[in-house]
Amino acid sequence: MKTLTVTEVSPRQVRLFIGGQWMDASDRKTFQQVSPATGDVMGFVADASREDARAAIAAAGRARRSMARLTVFERSGLCQRIADAIVARQALLAPELSLEQGKPLHEARDEINFAARLFHDAAEYISKLETSLLPAADSSKRIFTLRQPHGVVGVLTPWNYPLGIPSEYLSASLAAGNVVVWKPAPTTSMIAARLVECLLEAGMPEGAVNLVHGGADPGEEIVANPGTQAVGFTGSTTTGSLIAKHAGAKPLLLELGGNGPTIILDDANLKAAISGTAIGCFTNAGQICQSSERILVMERVHDQVLDGLVSSASRVKLGHPLHDGTTMGPLNNQGVASKMESHIRDAVDRGADVIFGGSRAEGQPTNLYYQPTVVDHVSRDSLANREETFGPIAPVIIVRDVEDAIAVANSCALGLCASVYTSDMNTAFRCAERLECGVVNVNESAAYWDGRTPFGGWSGKGSGVGRLGGMESIRFMTQIKSVVLDVGDPDGD
Repeated sequence: MKTLTVTEVSPRQVRLFIGGQWMDASDRKTFQQVSPATGDVMGFVADASREDARAAIAAAGRARRSMARLTVFERSGLCQRIADAIVARQALLAPELSLEQGKPLHEARDEINFAARLFHDAAEYISKLETSLLPAADSSKRIFTLRQPHGVVGVLTPWNYPLGIPSEYLSASLAAGNVVVWKPAPTTSMIAARLVECLLEAGMPEGAVNLVHGGADPGEEIVANPGTQAVGFTGSTTTGSLIAKHAGAKPLLLELGGNGPTIILDDANLKAAISGTAIGCFTNAGQICQSSERILVMERVHDQVLDGLVSSASRVKLGHPLHDGTTMGPLNNQGVASKMESHIRDAVDRGADVIFGGSRAEGQPTNLYYQPTVVDHVSRDSLANREETFGPIAPVIIVRDVEDAIAVANSCALGLCASVYTSDMNTAFRCAERLECGVVNVNESAAYWDGRTPFGGWSGKGSGVGRLGGMESIRFMTQIKSVVLDVGDPDGD
């Protein structure tokens, strides 16, 4: 079987995109882009400075008014064309996405289609956005509201879904009439540039999206600079807290970490529960914010669930992401792999048993290939229960009953997504209402998300503020203006 190589997917120089022009970083610095799948250098990426970020913000500012003047239907048409361009380029995008991020080719194709659908959806939503005519106490007044763009939106996105997650923000931003300064995660900078190429092919106005690669300095500049009027970020809770600090009073949409509890009760359809849980554990090598991070199982069905998870893990085909048959590729970076090791070591030190996997795989092109892992008898004070692991791990925690499961689920400082498997709809409703998470899926994997559903963290926990998804994304990317019109005295001359 033939494996595509990095050479066959065009290693290249990746530049910044500012004010409608591709350009080098002002100080000519670059960083290497290395494939986690092969260890080969895929290319060299312009490493932006604060000065470059300021130039991108200024370019966006110059484009702000012309973008806002486009009609709703012109912006809707732009988003439709972007969606079409993404689909048309799938054959190019999919292998590059796989090699740069590490996910299998079939998952890369799914992500590309998801990104295209987000632009299609944004085109539909913006054309249907309604505002209010409000009753007035004064008969001579008419009060109505408008939704208008913020202006320059700073967008910072992660590496786990480097086309899908940026498309959540960019589609809603452009549909609403904003302009964007976008900094992707450094480890997926090349596929970000490919997305900008799709925007250009669709006729994106000059300066509407500006792409800045690099590390913390340009990111901080984008967030803190008074030239940005709103900020969207998906990533870790730690970084999200820093962004909130630097952004000040700007509107924020922060989609942060999760440690999704999956509750499997003793009346559940175990076949469906095991299948859905495994999908949440091992899809994208577990690098999903709403993955099945911890599995809370009632003792009566514990052995069956454990056996099922081990069976699921044994069927995972770990390998090169472009190989036919591969179902799980490498982790994206050393930080994630090291965290997997730390959490497994901590769980074992606290009495857990590694039933399957538990280490990096040997004989692979890089040391980022991590075995699908099942850990049993995980204690409630372990890191796997308290923190996000973000890897291909299924940590099993035994619970006594529904009340105990809810208590364990809510004991974590994170509250993004949860899953409950039960055949009793009264129990399902009770869990859905009491779990402190922004999303609760019943008899479905924690990793399931429609894309049109409001998505975000529970207030007061470390999983973020605001909501992505469908009309909620459009609402965040707009601000309400109230207009009061005096039409005169209806009884006067």
